Amino acid sequence: MFTQITEPAQLADNTRVAGLRFGDRRAMALLSLLAVFRLSMRGFSNRDLREHLAPLLGLLPGAMTAGQATYDLRRLRVHGLIVRLPHSNRYTVTEDGLRAAVVLTQTHTRLLALRHQPW
Repeated sequence: MFTQITEPAQLADNTRVAGLRFGDRRAMALLSLLAVFRLSMRGFSNRDLREHLAPLLGLLPGAMTAGQATYDLRRLRVHGLIVRLPHSNRYTVTEDGLRAAVVLTQTHTRLLALRHQPW
């Protein structure tokens, strides 16, 4: 599962979609948001993603463009972490997406905690 998420994906039309690099600030923020969005009964939209992701990256809420969020949504969708709800512009987190998000964010947090331990 780790390599499936972190490595680039090759689509049928030979286009590549970037992986979610472990430890990358943006990727880890996206993964942490999946746990938050999993609680939403209606799913989440591009706008919801921008409003929640920007502060995690140290940006003002309106600083992210819809195009930037679309790029992130595509990466999450292609790697199987989210699915688009039929006949809408909303997404929901998959079971595998939630599982991967929890494992990767917890692992990242623990590794950072070990790095800052005084030896």
